[in-house]
Amino acid sequence: MGGMLRFVGTGASHVGLVRDHNEDAAYSSPYLALVADGVGGAAAGEVASATAAYVVAATTRAHPDDDPVLVLGDAIRRAVVDLHRGVALDPERRGMATTLTALATDGHRVVLAHIGDSRAYLLRDGQLSRVSHDHTLVQALLDSGDITAESVRHHPMRNVVMRSLHAGSGDEADLQPDIHVLDARPGDRFLVCSDGLTDMVEDRAVAHIVSTRDAETATRDLVQAALDGGGRDNVTVLVVDLLDDPRTVRLSGDGQLLGALRDPRNVVDPGTLQHP
Repeated sequence: MGGMLRFVGTGASHVGLVRDHNEDAAYSSPYLALVADGVGGAAAGEVASATAAYVVAATTRAHPDDDPVLVLGDAIRRAVVDLHRGVALDPERRGMATTLTALATDGHRVVLAHIGDSRAYLLRDGQLSRVSHDHTLVQALLDSGDITAESVRHHPMRNVVMRSLHAGSGDEADLQPDIHVLDARPGDRFLVCSDGLTDMVEDRAVAHIVSTRDAETATRDLVQAALDGGGRDNVTVLVVDLLDDPRTVRLSGDGQLLGALRDPRNVVDPGTLQHP
């Protein structure tokens, strides 16, 4: 490789056409591309997503050259601690939770950390493939052969998430993300998104947009496609290219904050908030 692997791209987040506020949070930088989709009501979904996104972004930024498998695992554990702190500070937040899908690089490899139903896709040689695995009831039914792929989009339980980051009691396995090293190479393109995109837009349409536009145009067109499809949820999209040109390290400064992460009031203990 000619230089250090880094992400170069952009993102966008839109409240959609039905919801009155944005519970998605996202962060994009040369070393991290992350989307979190919060739930919980009582103005808590955005707290869960923004807090998790902030902790992971800040921890990763503090250790840019360390093993991203270890860094992401530690960051996610820290995020869960802060979610518990958030509930202790305001019991009305009880029940808040968030998905988290993050791609991180230390300059040599790319690691995926994933929990919930936000997604990460890889575009290589014109083919778009999903590299994350949904932690949902319908995915479990699909894996077991109890339903067909054609029935997933309209299944009545399609929005039931089996694993997420949360501050509740229960099985620790429900909090465990999938973390693994991806087969990644310079020139790969990644899409990281909330289900506000994938529930509204067919995979073939997503693949066509991601494979035929530059990152900025693809991001804009994906969000618009989700809105054209009904916009029933918040929609957040990151499109990033993996490059090994040393100059790419200087193409981005502090990173791009999107959705709920843009408001410091959504982060637990905002008095300590610094730009990740």
